[in-house]
Amino acid sequence: MIDIQKQPDYRNIAIDQVGIKNLKYPVRVLDRSNGTQHTVAAINMYVDLPHHSKGTHMSRFVELLHSFRNDLELSLTTLSHILDEMKKILGAKSSHVDISFPYFIEKKAPKSGSPGLVDYSCRFLGSSNEKDEIDLISEVVVPITSLCPCSKEISVQGAHNQRGEVRLATRFRKFNWIEDMIEVVEQAASCEIYSVLKRVDEKFVTEQAYNNPKFVEDIVRDIAIVLNKDDNITWFELSAENFESIHNHSAYAYITSDKKELRTRQ
Repeated sequence: MIDIQKQPDYRNIAIDQVGIKNLKYPVRVLDRSNGTQHTVAAINMYVDLPHHSKGTHMSRFVELLHSFRNDLELSLTTLSHILDEMKKILGAKSSHVDISFPYFIEKKAPKSGSPGLVDYSCRFLGSSNEKDEIDLISEVVVPITSLCPCSKEISVQGAHNQRGEVRLATRFRKFNWIEDMIEVVEQAASCEIYSVLKRVDEKFVTEQAYNNPKFVEDIVRDIAIVLNKDDNITWFELSAENFESIHNHSAYAYITSDKKELRTRQ
């Protein structure tokens, strides 16, 4: 049968990224408490396409992923291997993988100890260039509670608070637990988020937030201080968004570092 994708293309235009997007696939993720955790990821896989090629072989992306199925435990090593294989199988100079997945952590309520699962949106991004330099980024989205310092200062009774969301992406020299990234964020919030709260717990988190007011500016700065002191972190990008309870808009702050270190294959 004629393979149309192998035919030459005469428009002389290279394509930066071509591949598959939003493929749902079961994966295992390293879990600090339980060893591994099973979840379902949405996966994007791309390679570059030279100007003389008409198309790439889309089915090969899925076939490659399936070949890793029995040991598809998301780690730096696994991502690096997938990136290498993509370039080999598809004859590409560069490869890119973007994996998003929900990650669950059991958290006990602060006073009653009632357990419940809190979900976090996580993302691993990897790329390999023609020099075999590997770039890996780990990202978490962490729900938080914040209380407005200005509202507390000017009000005789109470202060307005809101649920917020912090997005933290990092590059790093060696393995970095998802839980470690989440803890850095939660410690910078007015209060953590829990899925189960009894009355005694609700009293505690309300008072804790009141005693620890934070603007979005405070949150990103406090996280940045911790990350800047961590020699394992070579680059970070973080943002905080508060879904304001007294406005029909969000409050937002963003910081990125200027540190960047690519992994070079030895």
